[in-house]
Order: sequence, then C-alpha cells, then structure tokens
Amino acid sequence: MSINCEILDLRAFQAVVELESFHRAADTLNISQPALTRRIQKLEQAIGAPLLERTTRHVAPTAMGQEVMPLVRRMLEEFDGSLFAMKDGTQRRGLITMACVPTAAFYFLPTVIRTFSQQYPHIRLRIRDLTANDGLQAVARGEVEFGINLMGNSDPDLVFEPLINDPFVLAMRKDHPLAAFETIRWDQLEPYPLVVVDRSSGNRTLLDGALARHNLKLNWFYEVTHLNTSLGLVEAGLGISVLPRLATPQDDHPFLVTRPIVNPVVSRTIGIVQRRSSILSPAAEKFVEMLLKTWKTPNP
Repeated sequence: MSINCEILDLRAFQAVVELESFHRAADTLNISQPALTRRIQKLEQAIGAPLLERTTRHVAPTAMGQEVMPLVRRMLEEFDGSLFAMKDGTQRRGLITMACVPTAAFYFLPTVIRTFSQQYPHIRLRIRDLTANDGLQAVARGEVEFGINLMGNSDPDLVFEPLINDPFVLAMRKDHPLAAFETIRWDQLEPYPLVVVDRSSGNRTLLDGALARHNLKLNWFYEVTHLNTSLGLVEAGLGISVLPRLATPQDDHPFLVTRPIVNPVVSRTIGIVQRRSSILSPAAEKFVEMLLKTWKTPNP
C-alpha cells in the first residue's frame, strides 16, 4: 500500500479508532480537534476513501477504515521500534509481524524462534496464526511483513520461497486394522469412517485437487473445521483421518499412530511468502535468513 501521508496522520487515525472519539483523541495527541480533523481528512484524501463514520454519539471505522487499520498499526509500531533502536544503538531491537499457518506455527516455528531469541533477545515477534487463505490475504494487504504458508497461490504480486515438503499421512488409533500395514493405499480407506477438514481449508483444496488428477476422491463421514478436532475424533475411535504429517503427533503417542499413504504420495509445500515489491525490515530479514538456514531441506 503506497500512500502519501505523514506519521502524525496515521497516529491521528489510530487514536480516533481506538478511543472512538475525536475529543479524546485530540486530548491524547495534545492537538486541537480542528487540527485532528484536518489530519484525518488528509489521510482520507491520500487513500481516496472515507475512513471514519461519525454520528452524534459514536465514531467508527468504515469498511475501508477497518481494512486499513491493521496496516496503519503495523507501520506505526515498526516506526516506533526503529526510533527506539536508533536511540539505543547498542541493542538490536525491532518488531517482526508475520502470518503463519497453524500447523507450522505449532510444530516447527518454535525451534527457529528459540534460536533467534537467543541471538536477538530484544526483537519482538507478533505471530498471526491464520488459515492459508487468510494468511495470504494478510501478506497481500501489507498487514504482515511476510507469511509462512502453503505453496499453490497464483497471485502475481506474491513470491514464494519453499522451505519443506510435508506429506499427507493416515492417522488412526493403534488398535485400528490399518495400523498393521507399513504403508496405506487410498482405496484401503474406503471401508472406514473418514474425518476430513472442510473446503475452506487450504489443505483440503490441495488434497482434493491432487487426488482428482488420479481419479480418486475422499468419501468422508465426518467433516470438521480444524485439524485438531479431527485428531480428537480419531483418538476417540470414531474414524481415521488424512492429515499433513506436521499436524500429527511427532512423538510416540499413547493411542495414535500414522502411516504413509502411497499411489499417489500427496505432499504440501510450506514456504515463505511475501509481496514482490516489499522490502523486509532488518529484523525480519534476519528471521527469514534463519528460517531458510534451519528448514530449507528436501524433507522436514
């Protein structure tokens, strides 16, 4: 998002939205209400759309204002962080804002964060664990500096750097009949109740597309929104589930076991996505470098 405005214009907008009042925002910023209004008008002119709706009792952001607010907040936090770092040049400070698909946020991101925080203890991280689609939108709108997401997006304004391949596996209880096999064929799933995530999931879209190319289809019995819910149903003995390997228990589980599914093997690729025209902050550059160093391998 490229707009011609000043930092004070952004602060004025943020204050009015958060305080829901021109009067309180003007007092907080120690400026007159007419001066505050001029700054809001200047920002609206730069963006080309109204940002606030005003009534006699209430001030609220318009639809455009709601869309712009996360970006404004991030810009101000990065600006303030940069000023703080300049005042204290002996410390490496900053704020990194990223979007991350939940399975990656849970299973392999903490390893990188632990190492990163040891080297850069004064750099803060804001992690938005979002679905694949929502994460891509957050990157495209500039609400985050970069994302960790699934490969497969065709947006020409976004670039993708692969990190790891994550194959889909079958999760089941250890006492399930299919647990006796070393590998599983897709047709072996047919007799058993199958748990899947719904079509709003990037994982489901990827899996359905890959199987359709081989004239295969998942005949599900339970459909859920979250991968963790599917694991809960499996653990209760209600069915089996096809999940990315990263979404399954990584250590020896008392009840659950996973098996590779073959003919075909279906994998998702997780990587770093960012806007083609964006320039990462120095802190984000350091973090991305560590991600690539730690996880850019043929397999997790």
